Amino acid sequence: METFLNETQLSEMLQVSLACLRRWRLRGEGPEYKKVGPLVRYRLEAIMRWVDGLPTGGNGRRPQPAGPPSKRMLPAAEGSRSLNLGHNGARNVA
Repeated sequence: METFLNETQLSEMLQVSLACLRRWRLRGEGPEYKKVGPLVRYRLEAIMRWVDGLPTGGNGRRPQPAGPPSKRMLPAAEGSRSLNLGHNGARNVA
């Protein structure tokens, strides 16, 4: 027989709230589930497949800053003045 988890067990396993699981179900974003009458059940195999399909990211290192921010010019609409944003975000109208 297959192993099924209820939504409380799954929320504890994934460390997310019940509200989060319910929102995922409404949006079709979470793991596949089965309805047994009014009850919601998740197959362990389906959960593991869903987790394996989630994106991974990060390598454990923080990115190094590229250096001090440079001044940049935002393009102006025709007939208007350009807006120059300095390194501190102050607006200078040219």
